[in-house]
Amino acid sequence: MSPPEGGPPTEWVAGCVAAQVVLDTALVGLDDATARGPSLLPGWSVGHVLTHVARNAESVVWRLEGAARGELRDQYPGGLAQRTEDIEGGAARAAEALADDVRRTSAAVEQVMAELPAAAWDAPSRTSRGVVESSRDAVLSRWREVVVHHGDLGLGPVPLPPDLVDAWLPRELPRLAERADPTLLLSWIIGRGDPPALAAW
Repeated sequence: MSPPEGGPPTEWVAGCVAAQVVLDTALVGLDDATARGPSLLPGWSVGHVLTHVARNAESVVWRLEGAARGELRDQYPGGLAQRTEDIEGGAARAAEALADDVRRTSAAVEQVMAELPAAAWDAPSRTSRGVVESSRDAVLSRWREVVVHHGDLGLGPVPLPPDLVDAWLPRELPRLAERADPTLLLSWIIGRGDPPALAAW
């Protein structure tokens, strides 16, 4: 699913908001033991994942507000080092503080998306990896982050919404040859071999 040229990517915005609501609901009753426990991401606790989701939300607000002002902003002004420091610094907070942080920052994302001027949806900002992309792509990235990291919490299965699959999968398919042996990949695609091992995403 591709967003229309100009103006908000309505389906992506709705999907992002819905994913945030689902995550917020899942965090009701989160206890400290669960927050301190391991997530499905190696080396990260549930608290690490939730802190990352909250700081990601702030980075999206920062990017979209910059786009509205005609400023090309980096996702994290302090780069990946700032991102890592912020996650480590917030991961050990109480469960209630973690959940409140996610709810508050998700609400800020929803608000900035609702208020973004039409022209700002095509304005650029820069991801943490240095890729310059539009505001609409920043929203798709946020949607993706919320859904995937919700699943990474290990609190239960979180299926990928079909609309997210439609928008995201075409972007990932061309990159498969970068993550696997091309010959083995092609052999599998044409039904002449087993699926190859993929390098980390």
